[in-house]
Amino acid sequence: MANKETDQLYYGWKIVAAILVLLTFTSGLSFYNHAIYLNALATQPAFDVSTASTAVSIFFLTGGVMGLFVAKWVQEYDPRICITAGAIISFLSLSALAYVSTVWQLFLVYAFFGTGFSASSLIPATTLVTKWFHRRRAMALSIASTGLSLGGVILTPLSVLMVESLGFEVAAPLIGVMFLVGVIPVAWIYLRVSPESMGLHIDGETPEPQLETVTSGPSKIIEDGIAFKEARRGKFFWGVSLAYIFLMAAQVGGIAHQYGLAREQLSESETAIAVAILPVFSIIGRLIGGWIIDRMSIRKFAISMMILQAVSLSILAGGSSVFTLCLGLAAFGATVGNLLMLQPLLIADAYGVKDYAKIFSVSNLMSSWGTAMGPAVLGFVYASSGNLYQLPYGVAAAAGAFGLIMFLLGGRIIRSHA
Repeated sequence: MANKETDQLYYGWKIVAAILVLLTFTSGLSFYNHAIYLNALATQPAFDVSTASTAVSIFFLTGGVMGLFVAKWVQEYDPRICITAGAIISFLSLSALAYVSTVWQLFLVYAFFGTGFSASSLIPATTLVTKWFHRRRAMALSIASTGLSLGGVILTPLSVLMVESLGFEVAAPLIGVMFLVGVIPVAWIYLRVSPESMGLHIDGETPEPQLETVTSGPSKIIEDGIAFKEARRGKFFWGVSLAYIFLMAAQVGGIAHQYGLAREQLSESETAIAVAILPVFSIIGRLIGGWIIDRMSIRKFAISMMILQAVSLSILAGGSSVFTLCLGLAAFGATVGNLLMLQPLLIADAYGVKDYAKIFSVSNLMSSWGTAMGPAVLGFVYASSGNLYQLPYGVAAAAGAFGLIMFLLGGRIIRSHA
């Protein structure tokens, strides 16, 4: 039953808005900008596409490993401290990226960049949304994670123009400043640890009787779910985690090389517009997805997105016209937004809040093997196939299809909430 907390706007929606802004900057200046950094670095004599792609892989792998420590921190302490540290590390990394001159320097900077991204992005963001929402979790996550794509729409084209007009050495540190300004103020002004820290209940309502009540300090915290040890015994956890290795390899590899793919057919200015197609349709797809998930099986929706990902990457692999390029990027974008949202949502739906940060961080570490592998594999295939992108995107489509198979083998969601 609703109480007086619902008479005003539930503060959780302010958390969602703040996280949307935060993810706009963290994703737009890292996740979507890798294609820009990759191509800028590849023009230097010391680097090529394969080397730059490996650096992006190091970024994601390091972020996955550090995510285990990030999860422990945000579960026990104020996540704003972790987010602030991540933003500062990302700023320093972007500033240093403009001046790397050897391969080991590039790899080292990208390792630090991955650490900063992990500390300031998905793990603290999705953990906060999961703590603040139960019934409207799918919609809250879909709105908050729209920032992942909005960053690509707004900040990636801006970054392209900055690199073209100012040069990479000037643009990279300025992009780092944008990271600081976009993340730290909003985190400290709006984010809060949990509803209980403000004297509220999850969803802004009287807690449901079936949720487990545990006492921590002077206040009672309402938590549902199971421990990581129990979750890892189930087939579903492994099905999701293994599937996302291949799904993320396909997704991140495809995103990292979309700039180069577009440049095969388009001019520099046309490419700057084309790279916005994917994030635009990612936003549209995610918002529609958040509405659909409340009305159908999450598992069925996830399967449909995995199928669409493989099909869209196949279109990009076989396309030979501007129309098929734009069609493939649009369809691929619709899957990007939803698949990124679905991993934390599937885990939260299956395992609840209690040990969410640890369960998601371990699953995210596994999927980071895919995000680390994707750009490098596509870069090596590109180099070995006459510097053309048809075969690399065919490999990405096959990886997406294999991820679908792994997910199907994991079986149905088994809700084991305490």
